Amino acid sequence: MNTAITPQNTPETTPHALPILAGKKGLIVGIANDQSIAYGCAQAMQELGATLAITYFNAKAEPHVRPLAAQLGADITVPLDVEQPGQLEAVFAQIEQRWGKLDFVLHAIAFAPAADLHGRIVDSSAQGFARAMDVSCHSFIRMAKLAEPLMTEGGTLVTMSYYGAQKVIDHYGIMGPVKAALEATVRYLAAELGPAGIRVHAVSPGPIKTRAASGIGDFEQLLDDAASRAPQHQLVTIADVGAVTAMLCSDAARALTGNVTYVDAGYHVMG
Repeated sequence: MNTAITPQNTPETTPHALPILAGKKGLIVGIANDQSIAYGCAQAMQELGATLAITYFNAKAEPHVRPLAAQLGADITVPLDVEQPGQLEAVFAQIEQRWGKLDFVLHAIAFAPAADLHGRIVDSSAQGFARAMDVSCHSFIRMAKLAEPLMTEGGTLVTMSYYGAQKVIDHYGIMGPVKAALEATVRYLAAELGPAGIRVHAVSPGPIKTRAASGIGDFEQLLDDAASRAPQHQLVTIADVGAVTAMLCSDAARALTGNVTYVDAGYHVMG
């Protein structure tokens, strides 16, 4: 199937936007460029009234991310490499100093060493597997711990998963078990933080052309298969994911927590 008939993965204006996030302040982690899922989410959140703090990975990424943060009117723009000791704590310290509160966090980062990602799981190294788990899963737990004392009136934590957490996807490798652990983490954090009014979600988008996805083997075939098999016969965009993620951070979703929310044109319901 020719994916040319599917929507383009470019930022779009949130349709019929209402200021449902007015007054809310949120941290966005994972923007690499204007094709990033995290950017689609940040754009939707800003359009719906939120004030944002945005991180960039390192000095090499900064020229790509800082202009986007400026376009979004970000109140805070800071570096964050979760593998560097103290950087995550520094981000939350700055948020506490500037805002004194936090309403939502978007965790949209993942990593696995290429050798472990492209090989068989049975051949994966202990070091590579541990690193993938640390960056892609445990960093979300660390963010939750730092966010909790700032969410004195409740809040929302959102992370990005993928269908490979539930079913075997060719070439997804060790990220399948890692994302499965991430989804389990969402459920446990929801149970632990629920009494404090903190809701926790995983959003599971269908395949989207992003820089991170380019590391998956035969990704073009994966896109074709998704567009062909999904009930809506289309791919989703970063704007589609952003609209749903923004809703989950709003009071409209006050009774939702611990779920995996699929934004994949229905692909996950097909056998």
